[in-house]
Amino acid sequence: MKVIQLYKNETTLIEKAAKNNREAQQTLFEMFSPKMLSVCRYYISDLQYAEDVMLDGFFKVFTHLKSFKNEGSFEGWIRRIMIRESISFLRKQKQIELSMDDIHYENDYDDSINTNIEVADLQKLIDDLPEGYKIVFVMYAIEGYKHHEIASMLHITEGTSKSQLFKARKLLQEKIKEINTTSYGTK
Repeated sequence: MKVIQLYKNETTLIEKAAKNNREAQQTLFEMFSPKMLSVCRYYISDLQYAEDVMLDGFFKVFTHLKSFKNEGSFEGWIRRIMIRESISFLRKQKQIELSMDDIHYENDYDDSINTNIEVADLQKLIDDLPEGYKIVFVMYAIEGYKHHEIASMLHITEGTSKSQLFKARKLLQEKIKEINTTSYGTK
């Protein structure tokens, strides 16, 4: 009986792809493109633009593959490239407008909102946020970046990052309350 390998060895694929092996590059692309399209889509509302950014990101991945040192996860490395490409795209489109005010705020948003909102609806609510709010929210709440990392990547202060996150959460909370009131007739 012949044993068929179900999972390709990622390290071997990376080595082959770094040597411009098209089959290995195609396999890596097929393995990671669905997740990376989702990453780009978090930042870019239009699916066609998100796909273009993802493809540009994979071009950079394969161009700079030799610089990947197998320290940390390969998926995480690709994800960082996709995030930077998405932010770069939004900058070129002049869609990023971060208010540079370092406001002090109180935690007056409610983390305990109960809702049965669908994932697609939640994505729509995130898409509808002003771009600055959306980018910081996605980077912090979804990607897990710290405020100092966000500040460094977006060339803003930590206070601005915190302010944008606060405003995004507050706005999302208000929108979810509206949906709950409309859907369930409750306040």
